[in-house]
Amino acid sequence: MQNFTFSMPTEIVFGKESETKIGEILRKYSDTKKVLIVYGSDRIKKTGLFTSVVTSLEAKEITCFELGGVVANPRLSLVYKGIELVKKENIEFIIAIGGGSPIDTAKAIAVGAVSKDDVWNYFEGQTITNALPVGSVLTIPAAGSEASISSVITKEEGELKRGINSEWILPKFAIMNPELTLTLPKYQIGCGVTDMLAHVMERYFTNTEHVLLTDELCEAVMRTIISAGLKTYENPSNYDYRAEIMLAGTMAHNGLLDLGRADDWATHRIAAEISGLYDTAHGATLAIIFPHWMEYVLHHDLNRMVQFAHNVFGVEMHGSSEEIALEGIKRLQEFYQKIGMPICFKDADIPTDQLTLMADKATNYDQKTIGNYVKLHKADLVKIYESSL
Repeated sequence: MQNFTFSMPTEIVFGKESETKIGEILRKYSDTKKVLIVYGSDRIKKTGLFTSVVTSLEAKEITCFELGGVVANPRLSLVYKGIELVKKENIEFIIAIGGGSPIDTAKAIAVGAVSKDDVWNYFEGQTITNALPVGSVLTIPAAGSEASISSVITKEEGELKRGINSEWILPKFAIMNPELTLTLPKYQIGCGVTDMLAHVMERYFTNTEHVLLTDELCEAVMRTIISAGLKTYENPSNYDYRAEIMLAGTMAHNGLLDLGRADDWATHRIAAEISGLYDTAHGATLAIIFPHWMEYVLHHDLNRMVQFAHNVFGVEMHGSSEEIALEGIKRLQEFYQKIGMPICFKDADIPTDQLTLMADKATNYDQKTIGNYVKLHKADLVKIYESSL
């Protein structure tokens, strides 16, 4: 096990009608007079959620500004617009309503609003040294951004999708009411479940030894995501299943599961170039790539692949290690299909003529390798893409 320092100060306010308390919750962290509310579509206004949030904030004498229009694979251009608005109005706190895309947008705005530099510099490696505080009202359980140090943004010019990681952008609070997720369409359920499962798997496949506790925590969370995810997909109006999934998404990406172990993240990098180029849903690209990445690195640590197959999917320990491991991958793909996810480029109608370009972009045009579990070069990525067609 590696040395580590762990702090997860995000306050989780979970349960029915929790969003109505946002004014009171925010006041614990800031005496601000102005907030920016970042969100996606006007659906939150039609459902009354936006009014509920604003009413609670205004009761604490907080003026609300708004920035809507966030889309999946959130865009840098809207981040710039938000930064300009925050600076112009001297806004001191940012609240995201939605899933990972609004939260990631809010985090990026929070960084750029206190910097004289172009915010994209931070997505290219510049160190973050400050940011405005951020809070969230979660409506789409998936990315885990409500309690993570991460933000991922797409730059339209060059179709680049990049991320930042910093304690400065860890939200102060996350309001999580499973009722707010009950109207999500099945496709978003599937994408969200796939994303949170991938977050655990990126941590699970590690070369770090003597990590029994976090191995078992990872396996428990993955089993929960698989079981509750399928039940949620089949029974979308069930509050209890929604609650299990919402909490699992947070647990998958709040840092607890990777204590003392080296993460991988190659699959996210490979999949990101698909969504960056074709605007494909993030969860869908992960469903395509993860099983093929697993097959490609199968023999790096066959015992871990067997452990995954047996402890997560219940594959019986009969046959060779390779057969058991491959059966685990097969069951993973079958699960993706049960929740409406594609398992190859063809399923998602993704063009197949830019594989080399995606591999180039993922490896910064062959200037670096990606991943920790197995270091992958551009040629490796091309082969993984090819196996995913």
